[in-house]
Amino acid sequence: MKHLHLMLASALSPGLALATTTSYDEALKLSETVVTSNRDVQPREQSSTPTTVFTRADIERLQPGSVLDLLSRVPGVQVTRAGGRGSTSGLYIRGTKTAQSLVLVDGQRIGSASAGGAPLEYLNVEQIERVEVLRGSRSAIHGADAIGGVVQIFTRRATGEGLNPRLRVGYGSNHSWERSLGLSGGDADTRFNLGLSADDSRGINRSHTRAAPDSDRDAYRNNAFSANLSHRFSEALEAGFSVLDQRGESEYDGGWEGAYPYTDYQLTSYSGFLDAQLLPDWKSRLEVGHSENRSVERFDDVPASSPFNTYRNSLAWLNTLDLGDGHSLLLGADGYQEQLNSTTAYAEDSRWNHALLAQHRYRGERFSTELGMRHEKNQQFGSANTFSAALGYQLDARNELILSYAEGFRAPTFNDLYWPGGGNPDLQPETSKSYELQWRSQVAERTALQASVYRTDLRDAISGWPTENIDKARINGFEGSLQHELLGWQVALGLSLIDPRDRSTGKQLNRRAKRTLSLDVDRQLGDWSLGATWQAVSRSYDDVDNQREIAGHGLLGLRGNWQATAELALGLKVDNVLDKGYSRAQYSDGSWPVTHYSEYREEGRTALLSLTWTPVL
Repeated sequence: MKHLHLMLASALSPGLALATTTSYDEALKLSETVVTSNRDVQPREQSSTPTTVFTRADIERLQPGSVLDLLSRVPGVQVTRAGGRGSTSGLYIRGTKTAQSLVLVDGQRIGSASAGGAPLEYLNVEQIERVEVLRGSRSAIHGADAIGGVVQIFTRRATGEGLNPRLRVGYGSNHSWERSLGLSGGDADTRFNLGLSADDSRGINRSHTRAAPDSDRDAYRNNAFSANLSHRFSEALEAGFSVLDQRGESEYDGGWEGAYPYTDYQLTSYSGFLDAQLLPDWKSRLEVGHSENRSVERFDDVPASSPFNTYRNSLAWLNTLDLGDGHSLLLGADGYQEQLNSTTAYAEDSRWNHALLAQHRYRGERFSTELGMRHEKNQQFGSANTFSAALGYQLDARNELILSYAEGFRAPTFNDLYWPGGGNPDLQPETSKSYELQWRSQVAERTALQASVYRTDLRDAISGWPTENIDKARINGFEGSLQHELLGWQVALGLSLIDPRDRSTGKQLNRRAKRTLSLDVDRQLGDWSLGATWQAVSRSYDDVDNQREIAGHGLLGLRGNWQATAELALGLKVDNVLDKGYSRAQYSDGSWPVTHYSEYREEGRTALLSLTWTPVL
């Protein structure tokens, strides 16, 4: 016991020092910190995983229409949509598919237990404080599904002390309205934030069909509420609670003949935490949460519906210990239980997943190391161990190399296993091994460069319909990012080159482009700010046999903002300035006996004018 007490009384690294001097809410506003990498506040430069962070200031500058618009700027990340705003989306991090990446809201999983993906298309950016994107497997820390990477979204936090109201109204193309109202405030110890928003759009016809019911515009509506409360009882104890609720309706094409289909959705996340500095060198964090992902497919004038509702409860206990001389240790346990409610006849509709995790980190003058292990136990598939390791070497004050290895694990979804006519109850869990070499360089005072080469080997990857475990898949990739100031312009460039292959057939993995590029340029001119975005995506294939090609595309966007007074700002953005016709996915037109496929339509040139009022009370 004496030895244990001495171990706990040693010290954790600068990361813990940062966490104890900066509150959790304050850390979420800093671009130089990261929370998701090791499930605790730490300097971003100390994370072994390539990480992209969007703060609230970034969101207001870039004026994205959705979380997907933000993610498409991240090197190595591709997004797909089935036709315009509010349509079903896909997330592909480093060539892995949607269900192979983990999405969190304030630490809570929001993915569907049936389909596996998270409904990112429904998240309103006005309720978001911060988005962190980790590229590469992080299963040793976050568990199942984190093969390609992790996306964590943090709800809106208070801005300063006192009362701070805000109002935003926007109107744009396709009769689109964006309205939000918020109030935040507090003092040095207690902070709160309340937010409401209501967005709706008449939308576009997502298909090329001219016959009813698919010839109409497909509208989208989203109503959102978020609340956050945190209180610091002392320097050693802080607690907080947050809730996010998004609900609405998204119309689509491809329903029954004569019926107009749409999806009623609701996404809700509740999370609470308790941070305690138990000893000078022992920090403990308790997290508890509940999430609901509800989706009901309906048809006008047809008395039928298809609900797919996921309910998930979770609990985590994380302990960060300082062992002295640059050594630290993370010990934790977490678990969740998920329940699927649906009218579809699934052979099983609930399961639990429990895990123990440990990670040792060392940071010296030249070398840094990281060694992690997680023991996972799944109710359906038994136990699985995942390991991760990283070695960093500081070449000089400006350059660092990081060599890393990580394993991943993912259990099949209920659709993979039990969907009538397509599920396969004999499926095995997917596993992965990833190898990566990073170079991080502060080339000059205002120029930062990062580059990575990596390889991910997937075994028993789940593919096709009916589903099956393909023998192996392999993804080789390169990605680079550049942050630079040129003649007063802030430049952010991201490039990704990947080669995702099914090794049994040699075919390119579907819906994954080999080349993507994103370029943002912004400049502040007094009360005015100007910016532009260029994004390019190469061709891909919609099917696993590589017979249905999706053409590549390039999109240009412009934006501007005028701070008319201290309280009033006007914003204007124009997306797809060149009015390019493009698609990110295909659909079957229902023809028989020969099936024909068409491309979903995406929005052409669109504009949105917004007014933001932040009165001073």
